[in-house]
Amino acid sequence: MRQALAAWGLWLAAGCLSERPRPGPPVLSIELDNKTVHSTTPNDTVRGSIRVADPDGLDSIWMRVDTARAGADALFETVYQSRFAFGLRAGLPQGEPVTVTLEARDLVGFMSRRDTFVTVVPP
Repeated sequence: MRQALAAWGLWLAAGCLSERPRPGPPVLSIELDNKTVHSTTPNDTVRGSIRVADPDGLDSIWMRVDTARAGADALFETVYQSRFAFGLRAGLPQGEPVTVTLEARDLVGFMSRRDTFVTVVPP
């Protein structure tokens, strides 16, 4: 009986020692080319790159800059990387923060969101 309990205890301890991968939300990063922008003409643009990773696979990715929004199907990839360029509205006030938002959903249904911003500066 003691040997059976000892074996059971070792089995439980061994199960607790190894790290099991647990599902979790996608990991997001936004890299901006510039932290400031001008908003004097409609041609002013926020540019940068994004990276989204999830070992369970990615379903979809959305990005919003100011009032513009775009999405992409990640095609079940575990890593998605892309450059982006979003035009800004003309006439944004000087010093105004323009929000840049990245969202992603993985195949399990977990969602992540990351926000940053660029600041409108004079030309």
